[in-house]
Amino acid sequence: MHRSEVDRLDWGRTYWVPAVVSPERDWAGSPGCRRGARFMVDGRTLRASHDDFEAFDSELGCLSWIMRNRAELNRNLPRAQVRAVALDRWLLGLE
Repeated sequence: MHRSEVDRLDWGRTYWVPAVVSPERDWAGSPGCRRGARFMVDGRTLRASHDDFEAFDSELGCLSWIMRNRAELNRNLPRAQVRAVALDRWLLGLE
């Protein structure tokens, strides 16, 4: 899903996305970023992204996806913890 498509989601429901925070400046997961930069995880590339992401109907579904893909996520997003977050709270900067 692309960030420009979030208005198509049913906002009466909570959607969950895998997200990550840059552990350092110029992090290997997103070269040139600042420490603490926030990203969602692109479901196709399994890399940090501001715009493309994988959305799930439940926290459990998101956590299951993270666990199934953890080896590649660890390679692509070194030293960062990928976690399931509520999409609305993440986009608002509350999470």
